[in-house]
This record gives sequence, structure tokens and C-alpha cells, in this order.
Amino acid sequence: MRILYAIQGTGNGHLSRAKEIIPALLKRAQVDILISGTQAEVVLPYNVDYVYKGLSFYFGKNGGIDFIKTFKKNAISRVINEIIDCPVKKYDLVINDFEPISAWACYFKGVKSISLSHQSALYTQNVPKPGYLDFMGSFMIKNYAKCKLNYGFHFKKYNDKVYTPIIRRDIRLLKRSVKDHYTVYLPAYSDENIIAVLSIIKGVK
Repeated sequence: MRILYAIQGTGNGHLSRAKEIIPALLKRAQVDILISGTQAEVVLPYNVDYVYKGLSFYFGKNGGIDFIKTFKKNAISRVINEIIDCPVKKYDLVINDFEPISAWACYFKGVKSISLSHQSALYTQNVPKPGYLDFMGSFMIKNYAKCKLNYGFHFKKYNDKVYTPIIRRDIRLLKRSVKDHYTVYLPAYSDENIIAVLSIIKGVK
């Protein structure tokens, strides 16, 4: 069986998860790897067969996607050509982690695709959602990397299509300790916004 495993390369979470999924797939099938997007710091210790610029998100300073910058930075003609060129028909199955080029290539070429991503969990039953309607955000999540079958990862198993997170081995085996501070990781927010909120909390480092 030949599998194409397609990974979103914007951010580090998708590639971190891939470090655990790829060895499991290799035990069961012949696997080729595709990455689109160029804004990750995680390097895969595997041969990558296809690299596309893809359709990358660009974030603003307030935690959300900067849609104007995202549109300007992504050449639609290039994205269309990458979708046309993507050789998904060579494979028996495409497994997709929120990667748009292979997802849409599968959609147009009639190839079976399965999504394994955090984003797939967000529009399933019982998953917590914000108290306001974000039409653009919901539209993007549902249509950015559209697949036939969708299985998601979340902090709890909210339904039978959602699984708990895959944590990479080097994190699981770390020696843990409790120190006198909290670490906050919010790269989609400016330092000024983070400091303004956290400075309200007194007595905490």
C-alpha cells in the first residue's frame, strides 16, 4: 500500500505530531511525505518527497489571522498550479494534517483522503466553541484542507471522531520539574499585548 502523508508546514505543531505518526505509518505501508508552507522551525528526520509553498496563514498582533496579509502573500495562480501538479493519483490513500494542496488535489481528482488534525476536531459534536460566531474563521477551518473523512485531536475525547493529543517522545521522556514561574507561549500575539494582560496578575512570575 502506498500512502502520501501531507503535513501543514505553517507552525510547529503539525510537524511535531508527524514525528510520531510517520514511524507508525512506515510499519504498515510505503510512505511518501509532502509538506506545504514555510514557517516552521521543526525539522523532520525523514526524507521529504514533495515541498510546496502552499497556502500559508499570516498572523497579526492580536491573536488572529491577518487575512489581508495572508491574501497578499499567497499567489493564487501558484496555489492552483501546485494543486494541479500534486501527484495524489499515485497513492492508495492520502493522510492529511491540515495541508491544503493535497487536500484539494484529492477533491478534484477523486482520490480518497483522510484528515488527521486538530482542526478536524473543531467542527464536530460537543467540542467547545467560542460564544460568538466567527463566520470567516469557521469557513476557513472547514474548507482550507477539505477531506472525505475527518478525525481530530483535542484535549478530551468529545466524540467518537476525536482523539487525545499525540505528544512526541522527546517531550514525554523529559524530566519534569515545577519551578517558580509560568511559561506563556502565544506567538500570534505581540509582546505588548501579552505583557498588558499578564501584568494584571499580581504575585506571579
